[in-house]
Amino acid sequence: MDEGTELSLSIAQVVQRLRGSHLHSQIERQAKECLHQPEIKLESLKEDVRSFLKTSGWERKLQNAVYRELHVQLPPSHPAAPPEHLKEPLAYMRKAQANWEKRILKSLNSMSTELGLPLARKRPAVEQKELTNKWNEMGTDEPDLSRFRPVYAPKDFLEVLINLRNPNHDCSEDVSARSHWGLIQVPLNVRDIPQLRRAYSELNLTTGQLGIDDHAHMHPDLFENEHVLVGKKVVEEQDSAAAQQYSRQGCPTGLRADLWALILNATNQPQDVMHYEQLKAGVIQHDLLVDNLIYKDVKLTASNDDYYFVFEDFLYQVLLCFSRDTTVLEHFKYNSATPPKSYIQGNMGNEDCAVVYPPNGVIPFHGFSMYVAPLCFLYNEPSKLYSAFREMYIRHFFRLHSISSSSSGIVSLCLQFEKLLQTHLPQLFYHLRQIGAQPLRIAFKWMVRAFSGYLSTDQLLLLWDRILGYDSLEVVAVLAAAVFAFRAENLMEVTSLASAEAVLADLSTLKVIPLIQIFLFATSI
Repeated sequence: MDEGTELSLSIAQVVQRLRGSHLHSQIERQAKECLHQPEIKLESLKEDVRSFLKTSGWERKLQNAVYRELHVQLPPSHPAAPPEHLKEPLAYMRKAQANWEKRILKSLNSMSTELGLPLARKRPAVEQKELTNKWNEMGTDEPDLSRFRPVYAPKDFLEVLINLRNPNHDCSEDVSARSHWGLIQVPLNVRDIPQLRRAYSELNLTTGQLGIDDHAHMHPDLFENEHVLVGKKVVEEQDSAAAQQYSRQGCPTGLRADLWALILNATNQPQDVMHYEQLKAGVIQHDLLVDNLIYKDVKLTASNDDYYFVFEDFLYQVLLCFSRDTTVLEHFKYNSATPPKSYIQGNMGNEDCAVVYPPNGVIPFHGFSMYVAPLCFLYNEPSKLYSAFREMYIRHFFRLHSISSSSSGIVSLCLQFEKLLQTHLPQLFYHLRQIGAQPLRIAFKWMVRAFSGYLSTDQLLLLWDRILGYDSLEVVAVLAAAVFAFRAENLMEVTSLASAEAVLADLSTLKVIPLIQIFLFATSI
């Protein structure tokens, strides 16, 4: 497919998605209303209306909406490609993902049967009223969660990834000193350091960075003051593309919330607030079995975290609403996963009675609430927090728990981490492998959460600035390798997996940007 065809297909796709959207009707209404203004002339109608939309800020809103669509639309493909190829081109990946989904759903259904609890039920009026009254203090409620267990934990998922094999790839062909020593044994193209240097050129040692050049010993005039001024201008201009480019060098604390909302096009318009209120009403009316998994997860993770325990109520609100949000189903067009389905009681096997469960198609796992927790530092308005999290999830986080060949997918991140480590620290990799402490077994939990809950919050937000800035999760794999490089001396002394884990147990003192910079730009290649 040539470039012209590809471009026209993308344009048609974006136009189709935006037509019928709320923004489309707003612009249409503005265009009609402006016809009554004296400066709109009949002989130059088209140009005058366009000029009005530009000066009144609607053109910029449309640009931002188009920019968002370009981030979440399907990758360009052959017009004759079947729909499943658009979700994931490799058949063995699709099969592995389908089998994994069956396991998760089976686990959920068996929990429902064992506990004698329905997957969903309508709450009695008394219970609805009670929940409405304590909506802002759900953390004070202590339901008995002892019978519930997470459907799966990251280590279960890692075992599935370790067993992934491409049936068409003969591993015996390349067994040599150059063969892969790691746990991930699938042939995917991942970038090496020279390629990463080109892709992440703004992170080089000579470019100013927030996370380095804003420290007390640095004079603020050198970088920080100017960077903040540029940031304010970007926010003023309301330009998503500029905000994304800007965040590659880090976002100032006072501007981060606005810049991220701009990059994600999480506008928090009245219709967004209304959508959030509708989801809240759905939570109050119906009780879902997955609600207990959300409660349990928050109690096991964020509630025990020194940084995030204060946001417990926010986490319940956002995650309970998220589980009811059917607009999340849109992302399954480009996600290798398929939303799980359950049957209406008494109609097992009848496809006409199959419904997506939970309504958003995402079954939470152990640690899921940590995708939301850091955002609580930026947004104190639930509807805005919700919009930002939903956009982060459908752009990035879903890739961390689904099996795919995407370069930002968890399989590629694991492989990239192992290859970076094997290429640049072969002695360390070999040593850890020999003592039964495969590096990925330690780093996987960091990567699957994009380091949330492992780094101090200011450092985590600096890392997520770069994820948004580069529209990629690759930087997560680079940081994981950089952490091993930083602790290499201590790791060379360890003699077991337990002692290796002890060396890497506390990452809260690490400075993220210097580590990434040194690993990418000061490593000899």
